Amino acid sequence: MIRLAATVRTLSRGTRFVLVGSLLAASLSATAQDLLIRHATVHTASAVGTLRDTDVWVRNGSIAAIGRGLLAPADVPSIDAAGRPLTPGLFAGVTGIGIDEVSAEPSTHDTAITFGATPPQVAQMRPEFDVTLAYNPRSLLLPIARIEGITFTELAAGSEPGGSIIAGQGGLVRLDGSFDAPYAGLRALFINLGGNLSVLSGNSRAGQYLLLDQALREARVAPAAGSANPLLTPAGREVLTGYVSKGRVLVQVDRAADIRRVLALAQREHLHLVILGAAEGWLVANDLAQAKVPVLIDALEDLPDSFDSLAATLENAARLHAAGVAVGFSQRGDASHNARKIRQLAGNAVANGLPWEAGLAALTSVPADALGVGDRLGRIVVGQLADLVLWSGDPLELTSSAEQVWMAGKAMPMRSRQTELRDRYLRAPGRLPRAYP
Repeated sequence: MIRLAATVRTLSRGTRFVLVGSLLAASLSATAQDLLIRHATVHTASAVGTLRDTDVWVRNGSIAAIGRGLLAPADVPSIDAAGRPLTPGLFAGVTGIGIDEVSAEPSTHDTAITFGATPPQVAQMRPEFDVTLAYNPRSLLLPIARIEGITFTELAAGSEPGGSIIAGQGGLVRLDGSFDAPYAGLRALFINLGGNLSVLSGNSRAGQYLLLDQALREARVAPAAGSANPLLTPAGREVLTGYVSKGRVLVQVDRAADIRRVLALAQREHLHLVILGAAEGWLVANDLAQAKVPVLIDALEDLPDSFDSLAATLENAARLHAAGVAVGFSQRGDASHNARKIRQLAGNAVANGLPWEAGLAALTSVPADALGVGDRLGRIVVGQLADLVLWSGDPLELTSSAEQVWMAGKAMPMRSRQTELRDRYLRAPGRLPRAYP
């Protein structure tokens, strides 16, 4: 029987993390979906906030109970956290983990579709393109991210020369290494806007809105047979129509003026909008809050790197949050290979005025809600999947590390190709060079 204490009292954090080897081995067994974590500082990423000296009971891969003094059957693995922080699994941001393996090898990049169009020619738009079909759960990038406490990501469709600003579809995946990791029925459409992509719109920023308007018109009413220069195929019209009124659309956009235009477009077309980037988002924070549109930002953006981000500031997250905007994090650049840096975004945002609890939510519950899985992921609450991370210290401090990651209650191996190479070449040399076992 499980016994729940009547109340949860706040106690001071413990000073030592105890993880018994035999219990960890048991948690890797077939009964791994049952687990009891005791005496943790539980950061729920929910309205409940942080619970001190609290136990979390996992049954059949989901969180069954949270409280003090929980008891579990003797054969259930039990781990004493000794006051260490326990959080939901973290969001990697919008990445190409599993569809972008080696930066220098084009054959491993599956994030964008191109047709060899030569600027300023406008290529046909293919919203039916779905990057999740190329997802490889055996990618070496999964364990590299996972041992850093990262358990889910949103796969993105990108825009490249020869492609289009309507890049295609992506989707949310859990980084548990299973082949059915992408969530069926939770695809999102990616639209990428801004001055750096004007080559895809006749070398004009204004051309991007012209093309979006034409594509949406074609989705509503198919062009007559023989019409010149249609933007969409029949399959593309069907897919784009499915995103009007009911689909989730992620728009990469930075300039404040462009954000306002995208908000107006989303209102007109009844799009379920998420803004990605928003380097100048704080300038239109009230508009975003009024529209109830969440943003996924790079909180390390400070100095402008283009004419789209002249007002970039490290206080972007804090100002957006203060205005009532739901703020999550997603880094630019090589986010797939550097997903571990997502905690640095959160820590810097907190250092620049974002409340700590909001910083954690930006890595957990906010992106889960924004991407349609807030009822399953992103919080430590009864009924959600037990995707959990036990930390050596404050998870927003870079000096802290993930001691153990569980996904659906199963302990994930805390090793990657990088740790294996480290261990191999740190060994003392023997009769053979270190490269040999």
